[in-house]
Amino acid sequence: MIGAQDLGGRAGFGAVAPEQGEPVFHAAWERRVLGFTVAMGASGAWTGDQSRHKREQLPADFYWTANYYDIWLTALTQLLEERGMVTERDLAAGHAVDAARPPPRVLKAENVAAVLTRGFPYLREARSPAAFAVGDTVRTIRNETPGHTRLPAYAMERNGVIEAVRGCHVFPDSNGMGQGEDPRWLYTVRFSAKELWGDDRPDSICLDLWEPYLVGR
Repeated sequence: MIGAQDLGGRAGFGAVAPEQGEPVFHAAWERRVLGFTVAMGASGAWTGDQSRHKREQLPADFYWTANYYDIWLTALTQLLEERGMVTERDLAAGHAVDAARPPPRVLKAENVAAVLTRGFPYLREARSPAAFAVGDTVRTIRNETPGHTRLPAYAMERNGVIEAVRGCHVFPDSNGMGQGEDPRWLYTVRFSAKELWGDDRPDSICLDLWEPYLVGR
């Protein structure tokens, strides 16, 4: 979806001002939110794409002004409530009050290092040949779905060149909507700055894009 998170190419937000000497966490609660998010991601209660899509659905006025981890916590709370793992009474009390639905899996402390080292692979076996090869010229589609997508708005209906074929990966558009993994071919596509921004500089940007986002030229 083209939501508050899709800022590429938008004007009016001011200059990006990186924080000098920025710490990993600004407060102890941010560290805990990261831990909660990783633990629930490993629980199997929802997919990473569903988690990302939940953050995309947050109101723009909140998303653009909230702390990074406040966005994570708000979306995480909504996912937990939707699945019956916490209730409004639990949240109001600050601890468990009502009986909760248990998660499919529990990430135990002794397994954290192994799980983080392994990560969450999204590479899957291909079910059909790749439609494009390195060097092919392609054009992105216009995709204004209200659901989840990894095609940024600024790169819609733009011409690019296939730089690499990355194999078959879980398709976020279906996975983020709870419709299954539906693995699709993934490509690195190079776009010129002029094609994306109308800029005459010789810069280019590479995006990893799934096959359904692309058409041949």
